[in-house]
Amino acid sequence: MLIFILLAAVGFLVFIFPRSYFFQDVQHVLTRWRIKNRLQKYIETDYTIADQFADTVKAHPHKPYLRYKDETYTYRDADELSNKAARVLLQSGRVKGGDTIALFFGNEPVFLWLWLAALKIGCPASLLNYNIRSKSLLHCFSCCGAKALIAAEELQDAVEEVLPSLLEQQVTTFIMADRCRIPDVESFKDKMSKASSEPLPKDLRSHVTMRSPAGYIYTSGTTGLPKAAVVTHTKLWMYSLFQCMSGIESSDVIYVSLPLYHSAGLIGASGSIERGTTVVLKNKFSSSQFWDDCRKYNVTVIQYIGEIMRYLCNTPKRPEDQIHKVRLAVGNGMRGDVWQDFISRFGNIDIREFYGATEGNFSLLNYSGKMGSVGRDTFLHRRLFRYALIKYDIDEDKPVRDSSGFCTEVAPGEPGLLVTEITLRTPFTGYAGDVKQTEKKRLHNVFKTGDMFFNTGDLLRVENNFFYFQDRVGDTFRWKGENVATTEVADVITMVDCIKEANVYGVEVPGQEGRVGMAAIALSDGQSFDSKGVFKHVEKFLPTYARPRFMRIQSTLETTGTFKHMKTKLTQEGYNPNQVTVPLYFMDEKLKDYVPLTLDIYDSVISGQIKI
Repeated sequence: MLIFILLAAVGFLVFIFPRSYFFQDVQHVLTRWRIKNRLQKYIETDYTIADQFADTVKAHPHKPYLRYKDETYTYRDADELSNKAARVLLQSGRVKGGDTIALFFGNEPVFLWLWLAALKIGCPASLLNYNIRSKSLLHCFSCCGAKALIAAEELQDAVEEVLPSLLEQQVTTFIMADRCRIPDVESFKDKMSKASSEPLPKDLRSHVTMRSPAGYIYTSGTTGLPKAAVVTHTKLWMYSLFQCMSGIESSDVIYVSLPLYHSAGLIGASGSIERGTTVVLKNKFSSSQFWDDCRKYNVTVIQYIGEIMRYLCNTPKRPEDQIHKVRLAVGNGMRGDVWQDFISRFGNIDIREFYGATEGNFSLLNYSGKMGSVGRDTFLHRRLFRYALIKYDIDEDKPVRDSSGFCTEVAPGEPGLLVTEITLRTPFTGYAGDVKQTEKKRLHNVFKTGDMFFNTGDLLRVENNFFYFQDRVGDTFRWKGENVATTEVADVITMVDCIKEANVYGVEVPGQEGRVGMAAIALSDGQSFDSKGVFKHVEKFLPTYARPRFMRIQSTLETTGTFKHMKTKLTQEGYNPNQVTVPLYFMDEKLKDYVPLTLDIYDSVISGQIKI
């Protein structure tokens, strides 16, 4: 009752202040309220995305669900292909309801058939980043306890590298091929072609509730190896309903070039099931093909991360830049200047910038079109969700507490750590197999004894009731659309004999989104810097986005009173040879070496002549 009184009062204010944001605020809160009520009904009846998919297939059997290259798959096609994949898993005799199935694929249709198959038989799907290898790959299995792995044919080498450990863990391994050249690994494609496409009985997932895990999405979070964020069926519904909240309609065609193993990519696939929209799937983002694809497939909605928009703005201008049907762009991480350039060049496309975390219990949506903002901070929003920006000590990597032991909110315009209250309605389900990291994300006794908040690990600020993203805190930075865990990178670097200790952090590069990796290193006693050996090591053990592009060599690494590496000063100094007196090195991918960072190289990086 209170919410309707509040809405009525604010609605009245719309007529008094017609040029304000009141109407948009009321409309957004009403939308979130309706979505909340829908979700509550789904929770009460254990109505999952698998149930929604079955209903969408009945409603639109011949409507295209997926377009990929020159192939088109209707909702009925998707239903039948996922039924085939599910039967292969069940008939293997090594997968039963509740077992986790790991998917190791790039963006291709079979990824979605397997994901749907897992949902249909009540199995959580562990969505592996296809860039990970070796130690990280094995770690992901131990997190979620996957009983089966299905990998793309082109990832056979990565599977073969860890196969002995998988066999020890009794993981059944499949390769998506007609035949497999690796002993102890089964082919999947041939079995799928022979399997029945008949509907599967719903009681195969009778054990599933909305609190059951629907899958695991891996995130670097704030530290360490990849962590398996538990995505319950409730959480999956929240991802899926985001399209509804963003204003996407059933008639829309959505272009997904983001990785499906990311929550952002999954929002496109799962949200389309709820909306009944058509997904155009791209195997990999291409700035040169982006708009040609949009025209070819009559795309009306695009998904983005900040880097995508910048790449598009940096392409050569073409006469047909504004000839397309795209009306809406949904994503996160776009700078205000890029936003302005984008709409000036490609037309008046509505931008829906949002803020959220894979494992988080809170999200923001910029529904008002304010450039650079990630959402509104309003009285109505605060009535629905409890959140705050609190003072944070960056060097100590912890919130500032007063004499009473409680946290303090920052002043308007001042950056603060975003924390969101953990309740039954806004739960934090944590990370599979990692109690320590789960607890690290929980802040206790924040404003009063006994309360508990989720630590987003992000600094935001509020100006004139608009949220703006400021930076990440802790041991993670973002580069090329990926979260890079500095602790994991440091662990890899210190495996090299010549390196005794490493402090990894992110530094800014003009014109680039996020921060690129840099490492301050201390050499082992009596050792010199083996530049070629270090290059070879990081190339082998780290994905491209996580490899430090800059290194500085120091006699010792400065730490805090609690022995944590000091990063703030290093980040501020960056890699400018005029400011840094210790030896600096730059990763030269053509020479396959870390070469001394000269002023000429520095100037070329700053000017953009050298691309990173």
